[in-house]
Amino acid sequence: MSKRLLGSIVFSISVSFPLVAQESFNQSFEPDVPVPDGFRTNRTSYSAIMDVLQPTQTEVTDAQLDQLREVPLEVIFSALGDYRRNYARGFENTQPGKRLVGRALTMRFLPPRPDLTEAALKLAAEGNWDRRYYARAAEEAKPGDVVVAELGGSDGHNFFGDMGATGIQLRGAAGIIIDGGMRDYTGLRDERFADFPVLHKFTDPHTTSWLGVEYNAPVRIGGITVLPGDVVVGDDGGVFFFPATLVETVLEYAELVAAREEFQLQLLEDKEYRFRDIYPLSPELQAEFERLKN
Repeated sequence: MSKRLLGSIVFSISVSFPLVAQESFNQSFEPDVPVPDGFRTNRTSYSAIMDVLQPTQTEVTDAQLDQLREVPLEVIFSALGDYRRNYARGFENTQPGKRLVGRALTMRFLPPRPDLTEAALKLAAEGNWDRRYYARAAEEAKPGDVVVAELGGSDGHNFFGDMGATGIQLRGAAGIIIDGGMRDYTGLRDERFADFPVLHKFTDPHTTSWLGVEYNAPVRIGGITVLPGDVVVGDDGGVFFFPATLVETVLEYAELVAAREEFQLQLLEDKEYRFRDIYPLSPELQAEFERLKN
């Protein structure tokens, strides 16, 4: 195409679609609300997003968590709908084969620099908490909590070692998920941690130095978002994080799947139907399953 022809096309487009001058708009804004005295000593870091979400959240019960221990991750995936992508993988489990189920206690870390370190120390003194967030969890975690730490992924830093793990375990926490590293690999595989799995990206002998900057606020684990209070269900393969409002949906679906698979296994053992008619159920067999189920 010649430059002259191309120029004519561009010119005709500009003539056909003239720019419309926009009216001026107000670019002045109300000033930020001053922070009330004592506000920054709240033990939970303030998040405007969580301020919106909090009223819609419910809390999962211990009985529901116990039930979730028996639900395969594949069943959870099928039940989660729009949340099924909220799955993180690529972890190593200090207790291979052990499932991790609980409520997310989130924390976010950043690499240190002098002014940030000074600020973290000041806030810790004002709020009467330990600047080392693993130590905070060793004093503040609740039974059933799963500490979920955003620590830079595979290029990040260490969260803790076996002493920190012991303190958190003694609070009744269910385990730890670290998008980053940990120390004391051998110690954390000891039998005293048999029911306290730590899912992590790597191990490293360096002492912890990154700074906790947000406690019990939204964090990023891998490529997904985790909110404080999320239900956590994980094993060696990976971890699902989802709102407590979906727990009943997951448990009801799991019950349905278990009943259907029992029905399918019986059909397979009877050898009266082709596999393709049993898995998935043909319309005729699905109707029979519905009849027996009801």
